[in-house]
Amino acid sequence: MKLFHISAECYPIAKVGGLADVVGALPKYQNNLGHSASVIMPYYDNAFTQAHIFSTVYEAPIVLGDSEINFKVLKTKAEILDFEVFFIAIPELLFKAYVYSNNDTDRFLAFQIAALDWILTLTEQPEIIHCHDHHTGLIPFMLQECYKYQALNTIPVLTTIHNAQYQGWFGYDKLHLIPEFDMSRTGLLDWDNNINPLASAIKCAWRVTTVSPSYMEELKMEANGLQSLLSAESDKCIGILNGIDSDVWNPETDSYIKVNYNLKTVHKGKLKNKLALCKTFDLDETKPLIVFIGRLVYEKGADVFPLALEKALEDNRCSVLVLGSGNYESEQALLHLKEKYIGHYNTFIGYDEALSHNMYAGADFLLMPSRVEPCGLNQLYALRYGTIPVVRSIGGLKDTVIDINEKDGFGISHEQVTVEEIYRAINRSIDLYNKTSIFKSLTKDIMTIDHSWDVSAKAYINLYQSLKK
Repeated sequence: MKLFHISAECYPIAKVGGLADVVGALPKYQNNLGHSASVIMPYYDNAFTQAHIFSTVYEAPIVLGDSEINFKVLKTKAEILDFEVFFIAIPELLFKAYVYSNNDTDRFLAFQIAALDWILTLTEQPEIIHCHDHHTGLIPFMLQECYKYQALNTIPVLTTIHNAQYQGWFGYDKLHLIPEFDMSRTGLLDWDNNINPLASAIKCAWRVTTVSPSYMEELKMEANGLQSLLSAESDKCIGILNGIDSDVWNPETDSYIKVNYNLKTVHKGKLKNKLALCKTFDLDETKPLIVFIGRLVYEKGADVFPLALEKALEDNRCSVLVLGSGNYESEQALLHLKEKYIGHYNTFIGYDEALSHNMYAGADFLLMPSRVEPCGLNQLYALRYGTIPVVRSIGGLKDTVIDINEKDGFGISHEQVTVEEIYRAINRSIDLYNKTSIFKSLTKDIMTIDHSWDVSAKAYINLYQSLKK
Protein backbone atom coordinates (compact mmCIF):
# COMPACT_ATOMS: atom_id res chain seq x y z
CA MET A 1 0.00 0.00 0.00
CA LYS A 2 1.35 3.42 -0.98
CA LEU A 3 0.61 6.15 1.54
CA PHE A 4 1.65 9.70 2.34
CA HIS A 5 1.95 11.24 5.79
CA ILE A 6 1.63 15.03 5.54
CA SER A 7 2.98 16.96 8.51
CA ALA A 8 4.67 20.17 9.68
CA GLU A 9 7.16 18.19 11.76
CA CYS A 10 9.19 15.00 11.44
CA TYR A 11 12.03 13.79 13.64
CA PRO A 12 14.99 14.19 13.16
CA ILE A 13 14.35 16.84 10.50
CA ALA A 14 12.24 19.35 12.43
CA LYS A 15 10.90 18.90 15.95
CA VAL A 16 8.87 21.13 18.24
CA GLY A 17 6.82 18.50 20.08
CA GLY A 18 5.65 14.89 20.08
CA LEU A 19 4.16 15.24 16.58
CA ALA A 20 7.70 15.02 15.18
CA ASP A 21 8.42 11.77 17.02
CA VAL A 22 5.27 10.12 15.68
CA VAL A 23 5.77 11.17 12.07
CA GLY A 24 9.46 10.26 12.34
CA ALA A 25 8.73 6.68 13.40
CA LEU A 26 5.30 5.50 12.18
CA PRO A 27 6.27 5.42 8.44
CA LYS A 28 9.36 3.35 9.25
CA TYR A 29 7.32 0.70 11.04
CA GLN A 30 4.66 0.70 8.32
CA ASN A 31 7.41 0.09 5.77
CA ASN A 32 8.66 -2.79 7.93
CA LEU A 33 5.21 -4.34 7.38
CA GLY A 34 5.75 -4.28 3.62
CA HIS A 35 4.03 -1.01 2.74
CA SER A 36 5.37 2.15 1.09
CA ALA A 37 4.97 5.03 3.54
CA SER A 38 6.49 8.45 2.79
CA VAL A 39 6.35 11.87 4.45
CA ILE A 40 5.59 15.24 2.84
CA MET A 41 6.75 18.19 4.93
CA PRO A 42 7.99 21.79 4.57
CA TYR A 43 11.60 22.56 3.62
CA TYR A 44 12.86 24.62 6.56
CA ASP A 45 16.20 26.36 7.02
CA ASN A 46 17.63 24.19 9.78
CA ALA A 47 20.53 21.92 10.70
CA PHE A 48 19.13 18.97 8.72
CA THR A 49 18.56 20.82 5.46
CA GLN A 50 21.92 22.57 5.78
CA ALA A 51 23.71 19.25 6.25
CA HIS A 52 22.34 17.41 3.21
CA ILE A 53 22.26 17.73 -0.57
CA PHE A 54 18.85 17.75 -2.26
CA SER A 55 17.59 17.05 -5.76
CA THR A 56 14.47 18.58 -7.34
CA VAL A 57 11.62 16.15 -8.01
CA TYR A 58 9.07 18.68 -9.28
CA GLU A 59 8.76 22.41 -9.84
CA ALA A 60 5.73 24.60 -10.57
CA PRO A 61 3.84 27.69 -9.38
CA ILE A 62 0.91 27.61 -6.99
CA VAL A 63 -1.88 30.16 -6.82
CA LEU A 64 -2.39 31.62 -3.34
CA GLY A 65 -5.25 34.08 -3.61
CA ASP A 66 -4.14 36.77 -6.06
CA SER A 67 -0.49 35.70 -5.95
CA GLU A 68 1.44 33.12 -7.91
CA ILE A 69 4.30 31.56 -5.95
CA ASN A 70 6.87 29.09 -7.23
CA PHE A 71 7.53 25.92 -5.30
CA LYS A 72 9.70 22.85 -5.61
CA VAL A 73 9.45 19.31 -4.32
CA LEU A 74 12.84 18.16 -3.07
CA LYS A 75 14.31 14.96 -1.72
CA THR A 76 17.73 14.11 -0.32
CA LYS A 77 20.15 12.64 -2.84
CA ALA A 78 21.33 10.05 -0.33
CA GLU A 79 19.05 7.74 1.65
CA ILE A 80 19.12 9.22 5.14
CA LEU A 81 16.09 7.78 6.95
CA ASP A 82 14.18 4.51 6.86
CA PHE A 83 11.46 6.12 4.74
CA GLU A 84 11.26 8.61 1.92
CA VAL A 85 10.69 12.29 2.71
CA PHE A 86 9.52 14.83 0.15
CA PHE A 87 10.14 18.47 1.04
CA ILE A 88 7.90 21.30 -0.15
CA ALA A 89 10.21 24.26 -0.79
CA ILE A 90 8.61 27.72 -0.84
CA PRO A 91 11.53 30.01 0.05
CA GLU A 92 9.59 33.15 0.95
CA LEU A 93 7.19 31.29 3.27
CA LEU A 94 8.71 28.04 4.52
CA PHE A 95 12.51 28.33 4.34
CA LYS A 96 12.85 29.75 7.83
CA ALA A 97 14.87 28.83 10.90
CA TYR A 98 11.61 28.22 12.78
CA VAL A 99 8.71 25.78 12.31
CA TYR A 100 5.87 27.97 13.61
CA SER A 101 5.32 31.73 13.54
CA ASN A 102 2.57 34.39 13.54
CA ASN A 103 2.12 34.00 9.77
CA ASP A 104 1.22 30.31 9.78
CA THR A 105 -2.10 30.63 7.94
CA ASP A 106 -0.42 31.70 4.70
CA ARG A 107 2.59 29.45 5.24
CA PHE A 108 0.71 26.21 5.82
CA LEU A 109 -2.05 26.94 3.32
CA ALA A 110 0.63 27.30 0.66
CA PHE A 111 2.26 24.09 1.91
CA GLN A 112 -1.00 22.13 1.69
CA ILE A 113 -1.89 23.48 -1.77
CA ALA A 114 1.59 22.73 -3.09
CA ALA A 115 1.49 19.18 -1.70
CA LEU A 116 -1.86 18.45 -3.38
CA ASP A 117 -0.80 20.13 -6.65
CA TRP A 118 2.20 17.80 -6.76
CA ILE A 119 0.18 14.69 -5.86
CA LEU A 120 -2.15 15.53 -8.76
CA THR A 121 0.75 15.08 -11.19
CA LEU A 122 1.86 11.66 -9.94
CA THR A 123 1.40 8.67 -12.23
CA GLU A 124 1.12 6.38 -9.21
CA GLN A 125 -1.07 8.16 -6.69
CA PRO A 126 -1.21 7.25 -3.00
CA GLU A 127 -3.85 4.86 -1.76
CA ILE A 128 -4.07 6.71 1.58
CA ILE A 129 -3.36 10.31 2.62
CA HIS A 130 -2.73 10.65 6.35
CA CYS A 131 -2.79 14.24 7.69
CA HIS A 132 -1.39 15.29 11.06
CA ASP A 133 -2.80 18.15 13.19
CA HIS A 134 -4.29 21.45 12.06
CA HIS A 135 -1.33 22.45 9.88
CA THR A 136 -2.65 19.94 7.33
CA GLY A 137 -6.28 20.23 8.43
CA LEU A 138 -7.63 21.78 5.22
CA ILE A 139 -6.45 18.90 3.02
CA PRO A 140 -9.55 16.75 3.67
CA PHE A 141 -11.80 19.70 2.72
CA MET A 142 -9.78 20.55 -0.39
CA LEU A 143 -9.76 16.93 -1.57
CA GLN A 144 -13.51 16.73 -1.10
CA GLU A 145 -14.64 20.17 -2.27
CA CYS A 146 -12.07 22.06 -4.38
CA TYR A 147 -12.68 21.68 -8.12
CA LYS A 148 -9.02 21.29 -9.04
CA TYR A 149 -8.59 18.24 -6.80
CA GLN A 150 -11.65 16.26 -7.94
CA ALA A 151 -9.38 13.59 -9.44
CA LEU A 152 -8.10 12.84 -5.91
CA ASN A 153 -11.39 12.79 -4.02
CA THR A 154 -11.68 9.00 -3.98
CA ILE A 155 -8.42 8.66 -2.01
CA PRO A 156 -9.24 7.91 1.64
CA VAL A 157 -7.94 10.68 3.89
CA LEU A 158 -7.35 10.48 7.65
CA THR A 159 -6.61 13.15 10.21
CA THR A 160 -4.74 12.45 13.42
CA ILE A 161 -5.22 14.91 16.28
CA HIS A 162 -2.03 15.12 18.29
CA ASN A 163 -3.18 18.11 20.35
CA ALA A 164 -6.68 19.57 20.02
CA GLN A 165 -5.76 22.74 21.92
CA TYR A 166 -4.22 24.13 18.73
CA GLN A 167 -6.67 24.45 15.83
CA GLY A 168 -5.22 26.95 13.35
CA TRP A 169 -8.14 29.41 13.40
CA PHE A 170 -8.23 32.28 10.92
CA GLY A 171 -10.71 34.84 9.67
CA TYR A 172 -12.85 34.93 6.54
CA ASP A 173 -10.62 37.64 5.10
CA LYS A 174 -8.35 34.76 4.02
CA LEU A 175 -11.08 32.56 2.52
CA HIS A 176 -9.98 33.58 -0.98
CA LEU A 177 -6.63 31.81 -0.43
CA ILE A 178 -8.35 28.41 -0.61
CA PRO A 179 -8.63 27.01 -4.17
CA GLU A 180 -12.05 27.51 -5.79
CA PHE A 181 -15.01 25.53 -4.47
CA ASP A 182 -18.80 25.79 -4.23
CA MET A 183 -19.31 28.60 -1.72
CA SER A 184 -22.44 26.94 -0.38
CA ARG A 185 -20.05 24.40 1.20
CA THR A 186 -18.30 27.02 3.36
CA GLY A 187 -19.98 25.58 6.45
CA LEU A 188 -17.52 22.69 6.30
CA LEU A 189 -14.76 25.19 7.09
CA ASP A 190 -16.58 27.07 9.81
CA TRP A 191 -16.57 26.74 13.56
CA ASP A 192 -17.70 29.55 15.82
CA ASN A 193 -17.69 32.08 12.96
CA ASN A 194 -14.07 31.44 12.03
CA ILE A 195 -12.36 29.16 9.56
CA ASN A 196 -11.10 26.36 11.75
CA PRO A 197 -8.77 23.88 9.99
CA LEU A 198 -8.96 21.25 12.73
CA ALA A 199 -12.77 21.41 12.86
CA SER A 200 -12.87 21.17 9.06
CA ALA A 201 -10.61 18.11 9.17
CA ILE A 202 -12.92 16.44 11.69
CA LYS A 203 -15.90 17.12 9.42
CA CYS A 204 -14.30 16.09 6.12
CA ALA A 205 -11.77 13.33 6.89
CA TRP A 206 -12.89 9.77 6.29
CA ARG A 207 -11.58 8.83 9.75
CA VAL A 208 -10.29 10.87 12.68
CA THR A 209 -7.78 9.39 15.08
CA THR A 210 -6.17 10.56 18.28
CA VAL A 211 -2.96 9.34 19.81
CA SER A 212 -4.56 7.37 22.67
CA PRO A 213 -8.01 5.88 23.39
CA SER A 214 -8.48 7.86 26.62
CA TYR A 215 -7.64 11.15 24.92
CA MET A 216 -10.33 10.51 22.31
CA GLU A 217 -12.91 10.02 25.05
CA GLU A 218 -11.70 13.10 26.96
CA LEU A 219 -11.99 15.24 23.82
CA LYS A 220 -15.71 14.54 23.68
CA MET A 221 -15.95 16.34 27.03
CA GLU A 222 -13.32 19.09 26.55
CA ALA A 223 -11.58 19.92 23.28
CA ASN A 224 -11.10 23.69 23.35
CA GLY A 225 -14.56 24.22 21.88
CA LEU A 226 -14.71 21.18 19.57
CA GLN A 227 -16.15 18.68 22.05
CA SER A 228 -19.68 18.77 20.60
CA LEU A 229 -18.30 18.27 17.07
CA LEU A 230 -16.22 15.28 18.14
CA SER A 231 -19.21 13.81 19.92
CA ALA A 232 -21.33 14.27 16.80
CA GLU A 233 -18.66 12.65 14.62
CA SER A 234 -17.82 9.92 17.14
CA ASP A 235 -18.70 7.08 14.74
CA LYS A 236 -15.65 7.87 12.62
CA CYS A 237 -13.32 8.63 15.54
CA ILE A 238 -10.86 6.16 17.07
CA GLY A 239 -7.95 6.38 19.49
CA ILE A 240 -4.75 4.52 18.59
CA LEU A 241 -1.96 4.63 21.13
CA ASN A 242 1.37 6.03 19.97
CA GLY A 243 4.45 3.86 20.10
CA ILE A 244 8.14 4.65 20.39
CA ASP A 245 10.99 3.87 18.04
CA SER A 246 12.64 1.06 19.99
CA ASP A 247 15.75 1.25 17.80
CA VAL A 248 16.38 4.88 18.76
CA TRP A 249 15.26 4.47 22.38
CA ASN A 250 17.31 1.45 23.41
CA PRO A 251 19.57 1.63 26.50
CA GLU A 252 21.67 -1.23 25.15
CA THR A 253 22.74 0.70 22.04
CA ASP A 254 22.00 4.37 22.84
CA SER A 255 25.10 6.35 21.84
CA TYR A 256 24.03 9.35 23.94
CA ILE A 257 24.21 7.71 27.35
CA LYS A 258 27.35 7.24 29.47
CA VAL A 259 26.94 3.50 30.08
CA ASN A 260 24.85 1.13 27.99
CA TYR A 261 22.86 -1.57 29.73
CA ASN A 262 20.25 -4.25 29.15
CA LEU A 263 17.79 -6.30 31.17
CA LYS A 264 20.60 -8.30 32.80
CA THR A 265 22.76 -5.30 33.67
CA VAL A 266 20.03 -2.72 34.36
CA HIS A 267 20.85 -2.10 38.02
CA LYS A 268 24.59 -1.62 37.55
CA GLY A 269 24.03 0.33 34.32
CA LYS A 270 21.46 2.71 35.73
CA LEU A 271 23.57 3.32 38.84
CA LYS A 272 26.61 4.28 36.74
CA ASN A 273 24.48 6.65 34.66
CA LYS A 274 22.96 8.12 37.81
CA LEU A 275 26.39 8.71 39.35
CA ALA A 276 27.57 10.47 36.18
CA LEU A 277 24.44 12.63 36.02
CA CYS A 278 24.65 13.56 39.70
CA LYS A 279 28.33 14.44 39.37
CA THR A 280 27.62 16.69 36.36
CA PHE A 281 24.77 18.52 38.11
CA ASP A 282 26.10 18.42 41.71
CA LEU A 283 23.34 16.23 43.11
CA ASP A 284 23.26 13.80 46.04
CA GLU A 285 23.45 10.37 44.40
CA THR A 286 22.50 8.54 47.62
CA LYS A 287 18.92 9.76 47.34
CA PRO A 288 16.27 8.86 44.73
CA LEU A 289 16.70 11.00 41.61
CA ILE A 290 13.45 12.46 40.28
CA VAL A 291 13.51 14.22 36.90
CA PHE A 292 11.17 16.28 34.73
CA ILE A 293 11.73 16.55 30.98
CA GLY A 294 9.44 18.72 28.87
CA ARG A 295 7.87 22.05 28.09
CA LEU A 296 7.32 24.35 31.05
CA VAL A 297 3.73 25.24 30.21
CA TYR A 298 0.33 25.16 31.89
CA GLU A 299 -0.67 21.93 30.12
CA LYS A 300 2.30 20.17 31.72
CA GLY A 301 1.50 21.46 35.21
CA ALA A 302 4.48 23.81 35.22
CA ASP A 303 2.63 26.45 37.22
CA VAL A 304 2.30 24.14 40.24
CA PHE A 305 4.94 21.42 40.18
CA PRO A 306 7.82 23.79 41.19
CA LEU A 307 5.93 24.37 44.47
CA ALA A 308 5.52 20.61 44.94
CA LEU A 309 9.22 20.09 44.26
CA GLU A 310 10.07 22.74 46.85
CA LYS A 311 7.99 20.95 49.48
CA ALA A 312 9.72 17.67 48.67
CA LEU A 313 13.18 19.27 48.73
CA GLU A 314 12.43 20.78 52.16
CA ASP A 315 12.09 17.20 53.44
CA ASN A 316 15.63 16.41 52.17
CA ARG A 317 14.61 12.95 50.92
CA CYS A 318 15.33 13.23 47.17
CA SER A 319 17.42 14.82 44.44
CA VAL A 320 15.72 16.58 41.53
CA LEU A 321 16.81 17.53 38.01
CA VAL A 322 14.61 19.49 35.57
CA LEU A 323 15.16 19.88 31.81
CA GLY A 324 12.80 22.19 29.95
CA SER A 325 11.82 25.65 28.81
CA GLY A 326 8.64 27.63 28.30
CA ASN A 327 6.69 29.91 30.60
CA TYR A 328 8.96 32.63 32.03
CA GLU A 329 7.42 32.51 35.53
CA SER A 330 7.89 28.73 35.69
CA GLU A 331 11.48 29.03 34.52
CA GLN A 332 12.21 31.64 37.19
CA ALA A 333 10.55 29.55 39.92
CA LEU A 334 12.74 26.59 38.98
CA LEU A 335 15.90 28.70 38.81
CA HIS A 336 15.10 30.06 42.29
CA LEU A 337 15.08 26.49 43.63
CA LYS A 338 18.54 26.00 42.12
CA GLU A 339 19.93 28.72 44.37
CA LYS A 340 18.08 27.46 47.43
CA TYR A 341 18.78 23.72 47.30
CA ILE A 342 22.39 23.41 46.17
CA GLY A 343 23.49 19.78 46.10
CA HIS A 344 19.94 18.48 45.91
CA TYR A 345 18.39 20.27 42.95
CA ASN A 346 19.43 21.53 39.54
CA THR A 347 17.79 22.66 36.32
CA PHE A 348 18.74 23.11 32.67
CA ILE A 349 16.56 25.71 30.95
CA GLY A 350 16.37 24.80 27.27
CA TYR A 351 16.39 21.49 25.46
CA ASP A 352 19.25 19.07 24.96
CA GLU A 353 18.61 15.73 23.22
CA ALA A 354 21.70 14.04 24.64
CA LEU A 355 20.89 15.22 28.17
CA SER A 356 17.34 13.93 27.92
CA HIS A 357 18.63 10.43 27.05
CA ASN A 358 21.07 10.55 29.98
CA MET A 359 18.26 11.61 32.31
CA TYR A 360 16.07 8.67 31.27
CA ALA A 361 19.05 6.37 31.81
CA GLY A 362 20.17 7.83 35.14
CA ALA A 363 16.91 8.78 36.86
CA ASP A 364 14.94 6.68 39.29
CA PHE A 365 11.62 8.42 38.60
CA LEU A 366 10.16 10.62 35.84
CA LEU A 367 7.60 13.25 36.89
CA MET A 368 4.70 14.05 34.48
CA PRO A 369 1.95 16.01 36.31
CA SER A 370 0.14 16.96 33.08
CA ARG A 371 -3.24 18.65 32.80
CA VAL A 372 -3.44 17.56 29.16
CA GLU A 373 -1.51 14.64 27.69
CA PRO A 374 -2.89 13.32 24.39
CA CYS A 375 -0.54 10.35 24.52
CA GLY A 376 2.75 11.24 26.10
CA LEU A 377 5.97 9.67 24.92
CA ASN A 378 8.23 10.55 27.84
CA GLN A 379 6.64 7.95 30.11
CA LEU A 380 7.21 5.33 27.38
CA TYR A 381 10.86 6.33 27.02
CA ALA A 382 11.20 6.13 30.82
CA LEU A 383 9.76 2.62 30.94
CA ARG A 384 12.15 1.52 28.20
CA TYR A 385 15.08 2.76 30.33
CA GLY A 386 13.85 1.27 33.62
CA THR A 387 12.75 4.61 35.08
CA ILE A 388 9.45 4.57 36.97
CA PRO A 389 6.89 7.15 35.76
CA VAL A 390 5.06 9.37 38.26
CA VAL A 391 2.07 10.71 36.35
CA ARG A 392 -1.27 12.44 36.52
CA SER A 393 -3.87 9.90 35.35
CA ILE A 394 -5.06 11.58 32.13
CA GLY A 395 -5.09 10.82 28.41
CA GLY A 396 -2.30 8.53 27.26
CA LEU A 397 -0.76 8.52 30.74
CA LYS A 398 -3.91 6.80 31.97
CA ASP A 399 -3.61 4.23 29.17
CA THR A 400 0.05 3.40 29.74
CA VAL A 401 0.80 3.70 33.49
CA ILE A 402 -0.83 1.46 36.11
CA ASP A 403 -0.47 2.55 39.73
CA ILE A 404 1.46 0.20 42.02
CA ASN A 405 -1.60 -0.16 44.26
CA GLU A 406 -3.52 -1.76 41.38
CA LYS A 407 -3.21 -5.25 39.90
CA ASP A 408 0.00 -5.54 37.84
CA GLY A 409 0.86 -1.94 38.74
CA PHE A 410 4.31 -0.49 38.17
CA GLY A 411 4.02 3.32 38.37
CA ILE A 412 2.76 6.13 40.58
CA SER A 413 -0.45 7.95 39.60
CA HIS A 414 -2.37 10.91 40.99
CA GLU A 415 -5.74 12.33 39.98
CA GLN A 416 -5.48 16.13 40.20
CA VAL A 417 -2.86 18.72 39.28
CA THR A 418 -2.40 20.32 42.68
CA VAL A 419 0.66 20.98 44.83
CA GLU A 420 -0.55 18.55 47.49
CA GLU A 421 -1.31 15.67 45.10
CA ILE A 422 2.00 16.03 43.24
CA TYR A 423 3.83 16.24 46.58
CA ARG A 424 2.09 13.07 47.81
CA ALA A 425 2.98 11.28 44.57
CA ILE A 426 6.64 12.27 45.03
CA ASN A 427 6.58 10.96 48.61
CA ARG A 428 5.05 7.68 47.42
CA SER A 429 7.90 7.43 44.93
CA ILE A 430 10.51 7.97 47.64
CA ASP A 431 8.83 5.35 49.84
CA LEU A 432 8.91 2.91 46.91
CA TYR A 433 12.61 3.63 46.31
CA ASN A 434 13.35 2.77 49.93
CA LYS A 435 11.72 -0.66 49.50
CA THR A 436 14.85 -1.74 47.70
CA SER A 437 13.92 -5.23 46.51
CA ILE A 438 10.49 -4.17 45.20
CA PHE A 439 11.97 -1.07 43.54
CA LYS A 440 14.72 -3.05 41.81
CA SER A 441 12.27 -5.67 40.63
CA LEU A 442 9.99 -3.00 39.13
CA THR A 443 12.81 -1.19 37.31
CA LYS A 444 13.68 -4.47 35.61
CA ASP A 445 10.09 -5.51 34.88
CA ILE A 446 9.06 -2.23 33.22
CA MET A 447 11.86 -2.57 30.66
CA THR A 448 10.03 -5.59 29.22
CA ILE A 449 6.79 -3.68 28.49
CA ASP A 450 6.44 -3.41 24.70
CA HIS A 451 5.45 0.07 23.57
CA SER A 452 7.21 -0.13 20.20
CA TRP A 453 5.48 1.11 17.07
CA ASP A 454 4.92 -2.47 15.84
CA VAL A 455 1.46 -2.81 17.36
CA SER A 456 0.32 0.74 16.54
CA ALA A 457 1.61 0.55 12.96
CA LYS A 458 -0.49 -2.58 12.40
CA ALA A 459 -3.54 -0.86 13.89
CA TYR A 460 -3.17 2.04 11.42
CA ILE A 461 -2.70 -0.34 8.48
CA ASN A 462 -5.86 -2.21 9.50
CA LEU A 463 -7.72 1.11 9.65
CA TYR A 464 -6.46 2.12 6.19
CA GLN A 465 -7.50 -1.21 4.72
CA SER A 466 -11.00 -0.88 6.17
CA LEU A 467 -11.42 2.37 4.22
CA LYS A 468 -10.50 0.75 0.91
CA LYS A 469 -13.24 -1.90 1.07
